[in-house]
Amino acid sequence: MDKRIIQQCEELMKKGSSSFHKAFDGLPSPRREAVHVIYAFCRMIDDSVDEPDNSLYTIHELGDSFRNLGQAEGHFIWPALRWLFDTFPQLEREPFLLQMEGQTRDLTFTHYETLEQLETYCYLVAGTVGEMLLPVLRDDHNEEAQAAGISLGIGMQLVNIIRDVGEDLRRGRRYVPLDIMRRNGYREQELERGEVNEQFVAVIHELRREALAWFEKGLVNVETYPPESGLAVELAAAFYAAILDDVEAADYDVFRRRAYVSDEAKLQMFRRTAARYADKGRAAVY
Repeated sequence: MDKRIIQQCEELMKKGSSSFHKAFDGLPSPRREAVHVIYAFCRMIDDSVDEPDNSLYTIHELGDSFRNLGQAEGHFIWPALRWLFDTFPQLEREPFLLQMEGQTRDLTFTHYETLEQLETYCYLVAGTVGEMLLPVLRDDHNEEAQAAGISLGIGMQLVNIIRDVGEDLRRGRRYVPLDIMRRNGYREQELERGEVNEQFVAVIHELRREALAWFEKGLVNVETYPPESGLAVELAAAFYAAILDDVEAADYDVFRRRAYVSDEAKLQMFRRTAARYADKGRAAVY
């Protein structure tokens, strides 16, 4: 594989999510490069829907090229994906197709009535990423680990939804389910006005509980991963959970401010997690 192609995938990952890049940067080769490719393609899928004017491909064009991957040309992602599937033959294509199905849903289904509807969407756009990563992060086929990877992806997407409430509203989308809003006495009109009140905080608390419950399921068997992979998964979960803490620190104003985690905070989380792995005798070199 041409190193320049992998570097381009890594640059796309750095630009799209410094948290993911930092979490998985300590993986050994070729696991690390495979994560770069997976993230880069998922980023392109997401951008084709959220930023179509800046995307080289529509979501449908990406799907057509992916289904005909052997002949796809014109972008570094196609040889990168061919390398990915050649290097990790246990990796299935179905999660990638489901990921595109979920992102396509954003074009027509933009307002959610129930948490069940939302979690189905979260599986399609993020739980599938857990399915993609599993054959890259570990060598065995473990159904419990697969379920955990899906759970972690769903939890992370719920965090994204909490963080991006204001941004999504500006795009004409409401992912916050009506059933949760009604249960906590928060009205659609208040959401559209960007009101942060006691009822809205209760809505965010409920979504936070749901996200953390998925995180707990997602980390249930992390000790069975190869050490570097387990550390990466734990770091990714920690970085995302810290976004929730920043939301709280900013008094839940997710309408006018995008929550984030500083590099210093990420470094502290890495040191704590790596020290715990070292105490267990599980090597983790970053």
